[in-house]
Order: sequence, then C-alpha cells, then structure tokens
Amino acid sequence: MADRVLAMLEGLAAITDGFAVDQLTHSLQTATRAEKSGADPEMVVASLCHDIGKFVSVPNHPRIAAEILRPYVRDEIVEVIVAHQDFQGRHYYHHFGGDPNARDKYVDQPWFSLAATFADEFDQNSFDPDYDTLPLSHFEPLVRQVFAKPRHLI
Repeated sequence: MADRVLAMLEGLAAITDGFAVDQLTHSLQTATRAEKSGADPEMVVASLCHDIGKFVSVPNHPRIAAEILRPYVRDEIVEVIVAHQDFQGRHYYHHFGGDPNARDKYVDQPWFSLAATFADEFDQNSFDPDYDTLPLSHFEPLVRQVFAKPRHLI
C-alpha cells in the first residue's frame, strides 16, 4: 500500500491547479508544517496525503483521500480530511460565491479544533515556492510505517 500511496503522491507533481507550486510540493509543505508543529505520525501522514485524491478527481478529492487513509489513521483524522475543503474555504470560498463560514457547520464536532489547525496552520500556508520544504524521501519511512498495517478493516 505504501508504494501505491508514494506513487500517487509523486503523480501530484504534474498538477498545479493554478497555484504557485504543484500539488506534490503543496502536500510536502503541509506535512513539513505539521511535523514542525509537533503533530503525531498519523497527522503528519494525513497532512501529506490530504490532497492525494486530486490524483483521481479534483472536485471530490477530500473524500477520496479520506477513504485511502481511513483504515490506517484514527477516525478524527479521517473527519478532518473529509472536511478540510470547507475549513480551507474560509480563505477562498468568497472568490467563488461560496460561504467562507462553511466550517461553522462542524463547530460541535470533537475534531473541529484539529481541523481548524490543519486548515489554518498547515494547509493554507503551503503554496510558497520559497518555503524550506522537506522532500518526499524524508516522509517515506513514516508513510511506510502508517500504511504498514490497517488499524481496522472496514
């Protein structure tokens, strides 16, 4: 499984979606920020993989990424990844006529704070071509560790 995930991550290098960095670099920056903040291994790997669904489909990428992660990470992290676009929307939904307060519908969820931290501190800031980004090779052992064995089968 880790080999497939790493290959999908490498495939993100071909997707820019109009940003200043490609989606692999964005994912690496997000994971770098998570690691530097002291996030646990599951959160770091989820940060790395949060946009992996874009390898398949941009519009529903959060759900795809969450389903890839679901057997390997705790449930609150899965929920963060499913909802991350709505949390990220605070920073850009207004440009497209969306509700920048879309995250508010999750305010009573126990993972709300984790999702806000992910979106505002890790994800949103990770489009910087000058950021000191750790390479995929740095995260490979962690990816192999997390994806080595499912926590549970669905």
